[in-house]
Amino acid sequence: MSSEDTETQPQTVKINDNDQGTDQEKNLRERKISATRLRHVDSLNLEAGRIGNSTGRPLNFDWKTTLSLTIRSIGVVYGDIGTSPLYTYSSTFLDGIGNKEDVIGVFSLIIYTLLLIPLVKYVFIVLLCNDNGDGGTFAIYSLICRYTKVGLIPNSQPEDRELSNYNLDISSPETQRAINIRQRLEKSNAAKITLFLVTILGTSMVIGDGVLTPCISVLSAVSGIKSLGQDAVMWISIVILILLFAVQRYGTDKVGASFAPIILLWFALNAGIGLYNLFAYDITVLRAFYPKYIFDYFSRKGKQAWISLGGVILCITGAEAMFADLGHFNISFSGIVLPALLAAYSGQTAYLVKNPDQVGDTFYASIPDPLYWPTFVVAVLAAIIASQAMISGAFSIIAQSLSLGCFPRVKVVHTSTEHEGQVYIPEINWLLMICCVIVTGVFKNTSSIGNAYGIAVVAVMLIATSLVTLIMLVVWKTNIWWIIIFFVGFIGIELVYFSSVLYKFVQGGYLPLAFSLVLMIIMGNWHYVHKKRYVYELNNKVSSQYMKDLVVNPHINRVPGIGLYYSELVQGIPPIFPHFISNIPSIHSVLVFVSIKTVPISKVALEERFLFRRMEPKDYRMFRCVVRYGYKDKIEESNEFERQLVENLIEFIRQEYCMYGSGNSDEVALLEEEVEFVQKAMDKGVVYLLGEANVTAESNSSVFKKFVVNYLYHFLKNNFRQGENHLAIPQGRLLRVGMTYEI
Repeated sequence: MSSEDTETQPQTVKINDNDQGTDQEKNLRERKISATRLRHVDSLNLEAGRIGNSTGRPLNFDWKTTLSLTIRSIGVVYGDIGTSPLYTYSSTFLDGIGNKEDVIGVFSLIIYTLLLIPLVKYVFIVLLCNDNGDGGTFAIYSLICRYTKVGLIPNSQPEDRELSNYNLDISSPETQRAINIRQRLEKSNAAKITLFLVTILGTSMVIGDGVLTPCISVLSAVSGIKSLGQDAVMWISIVILILLFAVQRYGTDKVGASFAPIILLWFALNAGIGLYNLFAYDITVLRAFYPKYIFDYFSRKGKQAWISLGGVILCITGAEAMFADLGHFNISFSGIVLPALLAAYSGQTAYLVKNPDQVGDTFYASIPDPLYWPTFVVAVLAAIIASQAMISGAFSIIAQSLSLGCFPRVKVVHTSTEHEGQVYIPEINWLLMICCVIVTGVFKNTSSIGNAYGIAVVAVMLIATSLVTLIMLVVWKTNIWWIIIFFVGFIGIELVYFSSVLYKFVQGGYLPLAFSLVLMIIMGNWHYVHKKRYVYELNNKVSSQYMKDLVVNPHINRVPGIGLYYSELVQGIPPIFPHFISNIPSIHSVLVFVSIKTVPISKVALEERFLFRRMEPKDYRMFRCVVRYGYKDKIEESNEFERQLVENLIEFIRQEYCMYGSGNSDEVALLEEEVEFVQKAMDKGVVYLLGEANVTAESNSSVFKKFVVNYLYHFLKNNFRQGENHLAIPQGRLLRVGMTYEI
């Protein structure tokens, strides 16, 4: 063990020491006065607490900053919905246009679909349901978990509610309705499992969009050179897709500066061409703003009108991205995106009224000749950007699910030092690329992919409506009539659309459901075993008496340096630790049991990250430390992590003396002696101790459970990254001991 210490690189944590005893006593007394004003929270049997507090600082933006962020969000958020004019009409009228009035009916459906779902539902309601600026299905789930104890892993702590970003208004009176619903959720294991399954289903659907969006967007854009033949369009699209995934490693910030101008140009071309066609062909199509034409369309076409809804819904593809990807810049949608889309569809409608036989190639057929090739180039670029946004969104969602223990360990690369949340996951990138190439090669055109795309889009919207309704009931405590109007109105609309897209299940609609099923099996299996392992450790944690006996055992050596023993358990010492000591009968002069914990918020401020508590006996310098990260926080490299941990440990020691000491000169000397001891241990080096628990099903378990635990989980664990890689632990300073748990 000492040989490991010699390989470490010494690091220094600077401490401001004062040689004057009186100044030290004065400083200690001042700290004591300050510390006694703080509320000291200590979880029952947690072995980790905090002395100290912090409050978050609100961010203030002036109008220039807001306008700049609004413009920049155009390229990141709205590429997907912006490319919908490429394929919406062609996917709606698969059998051609029988009656010109049908075009007016479909245009009216498009108008009110755009107004009701992206604008009213998402911009004005759902975007309010963000997690401190972050959106998506996991953000809603995390928000619910903060207000109700519905998380499946029992690692919640009272101290978590002191975090700045929790924002729990615990002092305000709660309605009886919210209390009753919360209690029912917390008592019902079925409700907790259902909520979790709904969350990972929505997450899986959005990840599936990361496959379908590149396929349909690129195919639609490249179809502008259809004269080369369908096979040529397919192969060109495949080449573009491969190149698109190949450059993901460089991160969106490297090319992100060009996103907004290109998408703005794309919207300008759509709006300009749309307005030109509107006046050139038939301005009377604007009568479609009168919703009567929707009822006329259904009265005239009946079942065919209902089936066509599967194509109409594609006009709002990417609407969920407004919520998942910085969608709180609603000025972008209301002021730029929506008017441009309405103008584009107005022009296409006017063109189709005069040229109904061109519906299979509506977008490119309606472009004036001088603008054809410039528009084609911008269309391809816009399709690539739309694909980029959804791929990056899939990476971000997987990183979130990884932090919450819902996905096997993968390598998460943060591609930007300036912008948080920009990540790249190599394994997922290549899997998505393979899926995209297969889908494009098999389906070859946008019609079948559109059938699949519609199911993914509507399913995510249904889940968002359901979860936001729960937020209204439990968190916002909204008036019940507004909740009924929201839920019944939007769930009704979306169920009608969902029934239509399911009608085309065998024509490609099965694809996102197949993707989601595979992802749900992976995520559900990993989370299930993760929870069972955690509960096993919780039920078999080491007693306090064992630790007291350990430090006085003459056969246990204390070696120089700091030992960081990693464990997921936040409520005591895991049972693998005695197994570790029996194999290596030595512990470091300073021992810290470190638990990396993800809390249900997006980000944790650095000053609130570390929770410490001293373990008895005090003289043996053993500590518990819970390190809290939000699900979008990055785990630091080892050198930076060690520096932060030791600095916070020293501050904890000082605050501890301030809180419980009398401030006399003897205590000042003891304080400085202990700080110096920790500093010297740091200089000797830091060694990481990692316990690897191998999990197997009990011998009397069912065949299904044995398959899930012994085969499926082990397959995932063996084919994804190991724990030390995920936690950025240097191999040269790592000691591992394995143990088998039967669950």
